[in-house]
Parts: sequence; structure tokens; C-alpha cells
Amino acid sequence: MRKPEISIAPEDLRRPEVQRLIALSDAYLEALYPADSNHLADAVALAAPGTVFLVARSNGEALGSIAFRVIGPKHAEMKRMFVRAEARGHGLGRRLLEALEQAAQSRQIARISLETGIRQPEAVGLYRAAGYRECPPFGDYAPDPLSLFMTKRL
Repeated sequence: MRKPEISIAPEDLRRPEVQRLIALSDAYLEALYPADSNHLADAVALAAPGTVFLVARSNGEALGSIAFRVIGPKHAEMKRMFVRAEARGHGLGRRLLEALEQAAQSRQIARISLETGIRQPEAVGLYRAAGYRECPPFGDYAPDPLSLFMTKRL
């Protein structure tokens, strides 16, 4: 049997299905971390200039998302990496990450940094396998025992 086609493209955050995907992401992270350790970017922040929000779809169904926002000259922060539970384990996270890096490079972004939680070993493993390395907190982040900060030069 053939694998379903996956498309990854920028999308409007006002679409109801995209908002549902963000709500699933929020619920997932809220179940793992207390509020003061959750650094969720809301739809307003994700729709701001200098931000790219990508959605992965199969047969029209939204399965995952990833975003970046510019935080400095040639520097972006990754936000909203999320894959629905039923779509995990098939390489979709890696494909989203690759699409994000391509979109960043096309906009002359030279470095991507991220904050993720220590209770997400699959995400941390994906980032490490893709060349992200631990770094100190960046931007407005403060040290947090539940957070891991990583960065990669593109």
C-alpha cells in the first residue's frame, strides 16, 4: 500500500482546523508542564510579521504544525512544533523541521533557536539528530529546570 501524500505549506491561523491543531498542542503541553513552564505562542504572536506558520496535511487533514518568528538579525525562534498523536512515529516531525529550516534559509535566517521541555524525549531526540545543540536561555527566557534551550546554525 502507498503512503499517503503529505503536504507542508504556510497556512492562515484563522482557519478552524488550524485553530483546533493549536488547541491540541496547548492541551498536550498543559498536561506535561505547569503554567509557568509553558511558553506557548498564541495565534496573535504567530500571525505577526516575521513569523512563518507551516501545517502538514494528508488528504486535507491537518496532522502537524511548526513555526518560527524572527527574534534578531538572521536569528529565528522555532515555535509550535506539534504532531497529532495518531500521526507520530512516521517521520512527520522530521519533515516539518526540514520544511521550517528551508523556509528560514529562504528568508536569510542563519540560526534557529528553540525552547522545549525535558518531558518530551522524542522531540529532544529529533532536535539533536537534526544538529541542534544545547545553549543558554535566549531572548526573554529565564533558566527553568523543565526547559531545554537549543540552537542550530543553518
